[in-house]
Amino acid sequence: MAFTVANARVLVTGGASGMGRLYAQRAVQEQAASVTLWDIDALTLDATASALSGHGTVIHTRVVDVSRLADVRDAATHELDEGRVPDVLINNAGIVRGNEYFWNTDSERDTEPTMRINAIAPMHITREFLPAMITDAPREKRILNVASAAGTLANPRMSVYAASKWALIGWSDSVRLELERSGNAHVRITTFCPSYVATGMFEGARGPLMTPVLPPDIAVARAWQAMLAGKPMRRTPWTVGLASALKGVLPQRAWDVVADRVFSVYSSMENFTGHGGTQRAPEPMREGERS
Repeated sequence: MAFTVANARVLVTGGASGMGRLYAQRAVQEQAASVTLWDIDALTLDATASALSGHGTVIHTRVVDVSRLADVRDAATHELDEGRVPDVLINNAGIVRGNEYFWNTDSERDTEPTMRINAIAPMHITREFLPAMITDAPREKRILNVASAAGTLANPRMSVYAASKWALIGWSDSVRLELERSGNAHVRITTFCPSYVATGMFEGARGPLMTPVLPPDIAVARAWQAMLAGKPMRRTPWTVGLASALKGVLPQRAWDVVADRVFSVYSSMENFTGHGGTQRAPEPMREGERS
């Protein structure tokens, strides 16, 4: 039988706004039993929960800073203690820093939060839930890791963001293989790699040649269908896959010319003014505050 979200338990990180809220809406529309929203923004979280309530799906919320392992562990323990092993886990929370050369970025304000939220947090979150998801048979499970086309191609003025998404893609697809090879293919992982999405996160960014900035509802619909089908990876639009293929066969310098002068990838972030992402970056931690 095809996988369905009906009567499933769904957890979405960065769920208060943007694409996270749209994922939650899809779950409610498809009659999930419960949807748990994690976000760092308490006011927006409450507003989203109110908007989603009253449609037959139980909505749970928790203020979680996913960049802090202690927060993730506490929140995950609470979910498991309440008997809410996720049937669908959507690692959506993310931030972006852009329009700066790497040597002009700040290690505490830019690099560390970006890597913690975009790359390390999904690892921590999945690690907390995955053992229970594996043993909670016989229902199939799904994990959707929201990466980016930036994790497949180098791009000036977003080096740290690209690095965080490269790490996420490599980890996500490796765990997919681990599940399959260990006989636990009932938990399926989908890695989603869209180009720019018009959530405000990438305001001012210009889509490369034949690569439109995607409306959020279209991006979410494509990720959702790939997740339901258990597809290992979904790149969108089609030019993301084309660029990856060309990069794989062309010599590096030849690809640089194509990416810059033909596709305009390397200039796509020059006018970036985006608001930052689905989770605010935490204040830089002082020594002794690390979890």
